[in-house]
Amino acid sequence: MSEIKLTLAKRTATGKKLGALRESGIIPSVIYGGKSEPVLAQSAYNETEKALLAAGYHSTLDLDIEGKTQMALVKNIDLNPVSRRIVNVEFQAVSADQAVEATTPITIINFEASEANKIHLVLSQVMEEIDVKAKPADLPKEIVVDATNLATSEDRIMIKDLPLPKGVELADKELDPEQIVANVYDPAAEAAAREAEDTKEAVDAADVPSDNGSKPEENAEESK
Repeated sequence: MSEIKLTLAKRTATGKKLGALRESGIIPSVIYGGKSEPVLAQSAYNETEKALLAAGYHSTLDLDIEGKTQMALVKNIDLNPVSRRIVNVEFQAVSADQAVEATTPITIINFEASEANKIHLVLSQVMEEIDVKAKPADLPKEIVVDATNLATSEDRIMIKDLPLPKGVELADKELDPEQIVANVYDPAAEAAAREAEDTKEAVDAADVPSDNGSKPEENAEESK
């Protein structure tokens, strides 16, 4: 059983009728999976938004569909591109004893206590989440990585460094274990490198010959 619950009603409205449904404060949804055909459903906007924020794409929730409870994961949320309001939700029905895939956030902690931070290096997280596979009860809300040991600009956090909880594995077995999750860099050194590159480009541009083969300053001298 999940701590997150959402009450749904079966839905008959489809197509153009969904616009009126949304205007009345109701969100249409579809429940896929399980042993039955997809179920068309609907629920109140505020309660739906609250449940989706709590569950995200990584936690299960219990859907109460006219008195019957179905454990599910959020698979997709469609938003209005202008208002950013929810317009449709897709759920995946799951069972407690079946492994499922879910997207889990990666959280990096304790960088402020690292030697890298003490010498004013900066942490850049390039991978914010990762897909994992586990039974619903074992799905982690987040994968927490301790960055205390980062010390130099050569240090990295890679996929192989992610501490997966017991019963949890990566959904994609083909992921490169050396793929970078976060790296450390020196902002002062990068700024100096950019400045040097800009200076070089300016010098190179000044040395480009004009159409007659002479440099710009030579043309200026000849025109006097």
